[in-house]
Amino acid sequence: MSALPQSLAATPRLDRWLRFEPAATVTVWSGKVEIGQGIETAIAQIAAAALGVAFERVVLVAGHTGITPDEGYTSGSQSVEAGGMAMRAACAEVRARFVREAARRFEVSEDDVRIDDGRIHVPGTDLATSYWSLAPQVDLAAPATGLAATHARTDGAILGASVPRRDLPAKLTGAAYVHDRALPGMLYGRVLRPPSYGAVLRQFDAAAVRASPGVACVLVDGRFIALAAEREEQAVRALGVARAAAQWDEPDRLPATSEVREFLPRLAGTRSVVARHGAGTQVAGRRIQATYSKPYLAHASIGPSCALAQWDGDRLSVWSHTQGPHLLRGQLARVLAVAEENVTVIHDDGAGCYGHNGADDVALDAALLARAARRPVQVQWTREDELAWSPYGSAMLVRLAAVLADDGRIAAWEHEIWSHPHNGRPGFGEGVNLLAAWHLANPLAPSAPRDIPLPRGGATRNAVPLYELPAWEVVLNLVHEMPLRVSALRTLGAYANVFAAESFMDELAGLAGTDPVTFRLRHLADLRARAVLERAAARVSCWAATAAADEVVRGRGYGLSRYKNASAYCAVGVEVSVAEDVRVERVVAVVDAGEVINPDGLANQIEGGVMQAISWTLREAVTWDEQRVLARSWETYPILGFDAVPQVEVIVVPQRDAPPLGVGECAAGPTAAAIANAVHAALGLRMRDLPLTPERIVAAMA
Repeated sequence: MSALPQSLAATPRLDRWLRFEPAATVTVWSGKVEIGQGIETAIAQIAAAALGVAFERVVLVAGHTGITPDEGYTSGSQSVEAGGMAMRAACAEVRARFVREAARRFEVSEDDVRIDDGRIHVPGTDLATSYWSLAPQVDLAAPATGLAATHARTDGAILGASVPRRDLPAKLTGAAYVHDRALPGMLYGRVLRPPSYGAVLRQFDAAAVRASPGVACVLVDGRFIALAAEREEQAVRALGVARAAAQWDEPDRLPATSEVREFLPRLAGTRSVVARHGAGTQVAGRRIQATYSKPYLAHASIGPSCALAQWDGDRLSVWSHTQGPHLLRGQLARVLAVAEENVTVIHDDGAGCYGHNGADDVALDAALLARAARRPVQVQWTREDELAWSPYGSAMLVRLAAVLADDGRIAAWEHEIWSHPHNGRPGFGEGVNLLAAWHLANPLAPSAPRDIPLPRGGATRNAVPLYELPAWEVVLNLVHEMPLRVSALRTLGAYANVFAAESFMDELAGLAGTDPVTFRLRHLADLRARAVLERAAARVSCWAATAAADEVVRGRGYGLSRYKNASAYCAVGVEVSVAEDVRVERVVAVVDAGEVINPDGLANQIEGGVMQAISWTLREAVTWDEQRVLARSWETYPILGFDAVPQVEVIVVPQRDAPPLGVGECAAGPTAAAIANAVHAALGLRMRDLPLTPERIVAAMA
């Protein structure tokens, strides 16, 4: 018996995964939700191929706590790698049961039975039936066994085909998002957040807000102030009235500087050795050390978080773009003191976000307002809410040290990290990790911060070297004192760790007198890692030289990683131009993700990861004064614009017989390192602190 995929082991009953419908279609249920990664299409492809039916026959329903399996969070590039493989295994079991029943009826061997688009038959005979004809006779209220063989692999027909994404038509016509959903009698809600984390409400004139046109409900519970109106513009105006009606006291509680090197190591934390290899790092040779930093980063979704809630007696329904519907359900039930089975969370699409943004928080906002108003309420956050109150990705400091032997090879490597925990999602731990729950008159405590241990890692993700080194050590300074709210942001610690490690590899290559690609290959034993790097270098070498004005200099650089040391391989080559600022002109990303379900979907993910990494690397940083976060608008938290989008080429290295590997987060770290290395090639400056703004470059030149 083969071990079942984790999600299937947690929900082994086959009828919890799929059902054959009378209209000759198949409904499949997935706990992995669509957050822009194209999973609705990819999992439907996997199901269709495993069952042997046309892709068009598969209807996928995802993220509904009343009917879909609990697959935890859609995160960590696990949608295909975990969720897709659970669906494949479930469908393989179902297929085997139908083949067995057909063979019994036909009085033939199971090996003689074939399935073509749901038609179950014996070739060369008139023996035939279908899934839909046999469905009443095949019991799926039974657990998966792990014994069924998976017949379908990449063949270019369904698997390996760039099937158009199912979620895009509705998104392109304005009918997909939770922001667009409306229920009869629905009110429009807004929340007045405190101006800062430590702000204390001194006075609030609720009567002035209730007197605003269209306002149907005003809720004041401790520091939680919310309102609902008949029309959205009325809610927006009433929020302005609420701001004027509130008086707050704000203590000084934030660090005096937002420079990571200055404040992060001074915060309270614990130090531990989390991984090591070899006899020790204190060896003979030339010792080199460098320190790199990454600021707090916002999710900065272009569409602010939104949710819709409806109470029906003692039952609550919530529509949310949460990445963990089942975990959110449990947290809502705790805050609202209702039985968990009386809460239903239904996933609706929202603006793109990979990580823990405000989606879960706004769901509680909507539920509290709907309970007070006794009408359905849609709550949408403001841009200021989204940037100032969503959790951030942790600031990080990475200190690397290496010993170069006389032969120019690395003899020892040390990787030391300062970081907050990277997982504050709702549902983990003993507390409630929802913003409004902390602001109520009787607040609920959050869970104690925790980080994800290796091998997946949180702060330590991708800190274990990809390269073959005689001795290495990874040390974590887990910073428990947190000035800002932090949680999961795309890649967790991998972005900073790969940026640091791959920048350091370039530095070491220079000291060893070797070009960066050759130096990496000298230390690489993993053949798949070597292949993507060599392919990227070959492609960059084919780029024609671009003429530049006298004041513009250009440089090229590389970055490489295997995400989580277990998922997709990605090598990135970039060309930058540097004048008044840094501009990425060209990018090639070479990816080995094992079996590829949807090539275009994979390329979409890599392109998106590259773009977000460029934005993080060149522009983004959360700033503050001693009282409050200052990043509250696109002016104070700029992101990459369409005018700065480079040429991007994605090259996929297919591995038909290898398991599919997660790709959504694999490009970020290599892209950051490639940019920094290209800037060094252009200017001769080693930039170790992100973002690489003109101000930082000028300071480094001075």
